[in-house]
Amino acid sequence: MKRIIAFGGSNSKKSINKALATYAANKVENTETIIVDLNDFDLPLYGIDLETESGIPADVNRLIELLESADGLVVSLAEHNGSYAAAFKNAYDWMSRVDQKVWKNKPMLLMTTSPGARGGATVLQTAKAGFPYLGGNIIADFSLPSFYDNFSEDGIKNEDLNTDLNQKIKLLEKAI
Repeated sequence: MKRIIAFGGSNSKKSINKALATYAANKVENTETIIVDLNDFDLPLYGIDLETESGIPADVNRLIELLESADGLVVSLAEHNGSYAAAFKNAYDWMSRVDQKVWKNKPMLLMTTSPGARGGATVLQTAKAGFPYLGGNIIADFSLPSFYDNFSEDGIKNEDLNTDLNQKIKLLEKAI
């Protein structure tokens, strides 16, 4: 069975991006979903001095091994002040010190959501521009605006957005 990693780019215990990534990953047919929660990894704030003195933390390698074990990735990024959430950026920085191809060229559905009407559009554009240089094989991307208006435990309420996401999920299925 194929394995999908659902990765929410936030350390919020109630991460709406983790919820969206999990929802989308679980819709990929004939796959097992592994949910990555950044809170499950002990990753000190990256710095070259810390790396030189202490090396790479074991949890960085554990996170990399999870990504390597995947057949596909569903990554949904939180947007903080127009950029990545600090916890995600820190994990991303650590992983890039081990292997510049952080995303291992795995087929990826790249997403974002936020409570606002732009749905994390700025961080999505940043990731779409940068991820390919670090092994990101972005098959499709999706932004869900106004999370609390458009999402429930039953899924995406807005029919057009739901149809759009389902089409993107089908593209990921074909790629894996």
